[in-house]
Amino acid sequence: MNPAMKHLPLLLLVLVACTAEPPPPPIPMGSADGLIPLPVELAVDTTRPPLQVRAVKWYLPTEWTDSLAIAPNWVFPGGEPKGAEPVDVRVERVDGLAKEGYTLSIGENIRIEASTAAGAFRGLTTLRQLAPPDCERFDRCRDGFALPQLTIADAPSYGHRGLLLDVCRHFMEVEFVEQVIDGLALHKMNTLHWHLTEDQGWRIAIDAYPRLTEVGAWRTEADGSQHGGFYTKDDIRRIVAYAAERHITVIPEIELPGHSRAALAAYPELGCTGEELPVPNDWGVFKDIYCAGDEATFAFLEQVLTEVLELFPSEYIHIGGDEAPKVRWEACAKCQNRIATEHLHDEHELQSYFIGRIGEWLAAHGRKLIGWDEILDGGLPDGATVQSWRGLDGARQAIAQGNDAILSPTSHCYLDYPLAATDMEEVYGFEPEAVSGGPGRVLGGEVNLWSEHAPQHLVESKVYPRASAFAEVMWTPPARRNFTDFLDRLDVHYDRLDGMRIDYGLETVPVVMESQIDSATGTLVAVVEPAMRGVTGIAGFVPTGQDCPSSVAEFGEPMVVEGEGEVWTEVEHRFRVLMDPPRFPVAGHVGLTAARATIGHDLNPYYPGGGERGLNDGLLGSMDFRDGRWQATSGTDMHLHLRFDAPIEIDSITVRTYRYQNAWIFDPSLIEFMWSTNGSDVWEAAEVRPPSPLAPNDEQGIARWSAAVGGRRAWAVRVTLKNPGRCPSWHDAATEPTWLFADEVVVHGRQVR
Repeated sequence: MNPAMKHLPLLLLVLVACTAEPPPPPIPMGSADGLIPLPVELAVDTTRPPLQVRAVKWYLPTEWTDSLAIAPNWVFPGGEPKGAEPVDVRVERVDGLAKEGYTLSIGENIRIEASTAAGAFRGLTTLRQLAPPDCERFDRCRDGFALPQLTIADAPSYGHRGLLLDVCRHFMEVEFVEQVIDGLALHKMNTLHWHLTEDQGWRIAIDAYPRLTEVGAWRTEADGSQHGGFYTKDDIRRIVAYAAERHITVIPEIELPGHSRAALAAYPELGCTGEELPVPNDWGVFKDIYCAGDEATFAFLEQVLTEVLELFPSEYIHIGGDEAPKVRWEACAKCQNRIATEHLHDEHELQSYFIGRIGEWLAAHGRKLIGWDEILDGGLPDGATVQSWRGLDGARQAIAQGNDAILSPTSHCYLDYPLAATDMEEVYGFEPEAVSGGPGRVLGGEVNLWSEHAPQHLVESKVYPRASAFAEVMWTPPARRNFTDFLDRLDVHYDRLDGMRIDYGLETVPVVMESQIDSATGTLVAVVEPAMRGVTGIAGFVPTGQDCPSSVAEFGEPMVVEGEGEVWTEVEHRFRVLMDPPRFPVAGHVGLTAARATIGHDLNPYYPGGGERGLNDGLLGSMDFRDGRWQATSGTDMHLHLRFDAPIEIDSITVRTYRYQNAWIFDPSLIEFMWSTNGSDVWEAAEVRPPSPLAPNDEQGIARWSAAVGGRRAWAVRVTLKNPGRCPSWHDAATEPTWLFADEVVVHGRQVR
């Protein structure tokens, strides 16, 4: 045998290895682990190998080709691999499925069935979510991916699933609104409720009334800068079309009769007084609203709505109808004449007349009216749909009368509220099924993003992931919903949001601070604990007037608080360091040694501020009066009585209060400080009178009121805050009770040794 021949088989193997195509690189694996909202029925076949997707061939019904144009048409940037067998993705029209329902099966190929293009689009959205999250960035799935073999049968629980986006308090760019729509489409939401007119800005171009945008779209801020902007008709057509491609309806809101100051700034004659007013640069409820007694008002609104209908093909038009003070109508001869000639009982019925007349005009033009639940006051107009935000009673009342309702209670659906008030678990716990029992229908629900404190760059962090939870509540039946399972899927979903560059925020407050009082020394001991999954960091106490912490501790470790200051935190979540981590104002003071702390006023259920000991717990309020630290009363005084087992030596007594007149929160008219030198009937006192507490003061913030005691020994301390009375005549809520807010009575001094 030729010696060379015995090496021939090995040589052939080497030649084959050198000339054969290299094996394809491993590809990322998709899964059903990140589906949000959860489908109604889902069965994954783990006995069969995943489907390898390296090339796709699409089959779409001819009549749906345009409406599915932006479906997840996966692109392989490196070019489809040579010789890759394309996977067929067949979308077929099948009668009998729900309007947005679909079935999806993945085997050797992919098949979606639906009776409508909207249903097909929802199915394709599920297919998109089954692919690896990295596929949201085209270069990450260039060599393909794998999908589990499975079957899905799915349809939404509710037909109206939306987000309210307020672009009036803070204007938002066209491209950003489109990005918001992309997020809604990913979560199978189908409605963008676009709030376009408000006190602080008119955002839609109206040809017949150019001053609405020339004047009403701009305001001068307190620092002299200008804020504003508006959408041209071409902008609106672009956004409506962009949403329609994603099977999302844009419902405009044109506020009336209240929240109309921007329009009145442009056309003062539309108000009851004709007074020239600026576009306001602060928030609240304003008493200048459209005049209900002047026919010119209705001519104006009908022309505005005529141009609105030309831009928005939506079945529904939202007209607001909320927070419309009646003080101008009460003093307006034209409005009073309208009440008389229309045989109305009062101004509430005048509002019902106003809204009913607009509703009739919309109905004559083939549209339906939605209004906030205040439209129930004075009688609900025929055919109106109620958006219930002050709880769910408005929705129950509407459906009991045969009208439809949309659910947006503040308790679960206001995403402008801080996480301390409404976190993601609270949203997920919403039970729309609780509203039932009438001839009317619950159409669905919306989460609301009012933008007083949410300029464009903060919107996504407030919306997500709370809107992800809401999307599942509106889509998935109650029996299928489970918060623990949702959290597991959300961890995968976060990667998809990252891929889409959605700047989501937190699920809940990242950390909480617990405190204990050492009653022997008055020392406050604080411990900061993580309150959310995946949170790490440190905390430190920084005394007032200092830049550096006097003590630092890991989360979970105690730190001593001496004097007033803040507990600062540094927080990291999902490899991101929070840019605005929580801070906790605190005060360690001798008053904390009090054996008993008794309040002499009723606790307000909305602002209990720590309960009976809330004004003597060392925990101070922040600039957000809804943070849970502030205690409040409406129309009544506030009282605190501290009793000590042994005398203390007092240098001064201080109480902190909050002022925000637009929210009806005023300074007290009198602060009375008292201390007992014998523990029973001998009292000394000092008074502080804030200057003109009912005079206009647009400065929102925290005030400190103090009395110097001068080292006197005392067994007890009393502090009384006097309510200043009702809102004054200049105020938009004239004659309504004023609020008092206080957070802590701080007693400076020392124990007697």
